[in-house]
Amino acid sequence: MLLLATIVTFGLVIVAPGDPVLLMLQKRADDATIVRVRHELGLDKPLLVQYTDFLYKAVHFDFGKSYSNKIPVKELVMQAFPVTLKLGLFSLLFAAVFGISIGTISALFRGKIIDKIIMLLAIFQISAPVFWFAMLLQILFGLNLRLLPVSGMSHPLWMVLPVIVLGLRYGAMSARLIRTNMLEALSQDYVRTARAKGVAEFFVVMKHVFKNAGVPILTLLGGMLRSLLSGAFVVERVFGIQGLGKLAIDAVMARDLNIIQATVMYSALLFVGINLIVDLSYGLLDPRIRIVGGVK
Repeated sequence: MLLLATIVTFGLVIVAPGDPVLLMLQKRADDATIVRVRHELGLDKPLLVQYTDFLYKAVHFDFGKSYSNKIPVKELVMQAFPVTLKLGLFSLLFAAVFGISIGTISALFRGKIIDKIIMLLAIFQISAPVFWFAMLLQILFGLNLRLLPVSGMSHPLWMVLPVIVLGLRYGAMSARLIRTNMLEALSQDYVRTARAKGVAEFFVVMKHVFKNAGVPILTLLGGMLRSLLSGAFVVERVFGIQGLGKLAIDAVMARDLNIIQATVMYSALLFVGINLIVDLSYGLLDPRIRIVGGVK
């Protein structure tokens, strides 16, 4: 998957319109300077040679220097990535608590008014564009109520609104799936047996239902983390957060190929890593999934 990501990343950047050298020099250099800079960047080499060089450097996490400010790309990414990761993890925590809570409540009160209200609000939250909802919160809590900052990272509470925007959206998405899995688990024989033995409903849900619905919930959490990190790109732009998303969008606008390639490859590595961790975690929740002696 990572090799395929390198091919797609390299190919899409190459076929994209615009000359990075002209953009970098702002079209004010003479032809000799343009030729010299293109040669220094290796853009005059055959595409296969360029891809081989890119693949070799990508394996060593070396993406050269930014065309715009001459700063090593690795340094820029390592400064921005922790911000995005922090935002994604806090949003995941908020989304998981919110989604599991309202999804469970909705399942326990299936068909009742509270279930219908929760699902209606969840559909609204899923349908609302992220940037639109973010701007609504900025206007309400930042401009009108003046309770929270609307942009930047200087205020101690800078992460509150972005976490709410991302957490509510993906929490609502998870609530629907959790509700479905909870309803399926609640209808199983072992739940009826536990209730017949007089086990309290709290322990029935926490000990039996959650355990057996754990695999799809874990899959959902892994998907949520991937989506949160990609969704953070838009949120970072709206709130002016100096994360990986803003770095990538600014690089696209400036046609800075090295930064574009680096951000895409770092994101691909993270996505593949999350998938691997989720797959390996299945065996901890369900022993039937473990592979022993090459037989599942």
